[in-house]
Amino acid sequence: MTVSFSLLATASVLCAVGGILLLTRPLTRILLGAVIAGNGINLLVLAASGPAGREPLLYGVPLARITDPLPQAIALTAIVITLATTAFLLAMAYRSHQLNGTDEVHDDQEDRRIVLRAEVLGERAQLRERYRAAPQATDEDRARYREERRRLRARLRADRALQARGRYATGDLWHDVLGADPEDYAQQQAHSADTDPGATG
Repeated sequence: MTVSFSLLATASVLCAVGGILLLTRPLTRILLGAVIAGNGINLLVLAASGPAGREPLLYGVPLARITDPLPQAIALTAIVITLATTAFLLAMAYRSHQLNGTDEVHDDQEDRRIVLRAEVLGERAQLRERYRAAPQATDEDRARYREERRRLRARLRADRALQARGRYATGDLWHDVLGADPEDYAQQQAHSADTDPGATG
């Protein structure tokens, strides 16, 4: 089987560029990466079918000269799947930009909390070892030790407060899952201003 080197090189470059874009944070770049990688994979599938030949008809065409129709059918199916994935990622990027003002994917809050807790516990263990390794602890050392422990506890409390604000739910399932539209926020503020005139002043 003869494979076109230019087709293979183009497919490899498209897959590499798409893979790099898929590893970024903005959803628009992830969307472009999915489209580019999908096109590269389609080219790889078509390159695997060998050189171009005659149409795969049942009669009138010698079997040795026809093109394998299976890679072409797989490429058509992949095009449809890529289109659906593109529509889904585009909707996610639009919704994220509508609610947050950016389409960047942020770190998971729970993962960040686990990392922060492990970091604080490690610092607390090092602080305790340094304090116990001292030959004689003075009042200044004790005060510094208590201040450092207080600072570490304050970091954990601030993170818990951030988690509590992130878990706030209004009770409206649509808004809690997808987030409210900006028009809904404006209507809520106008309604609260009408019911409580002193709230705006």
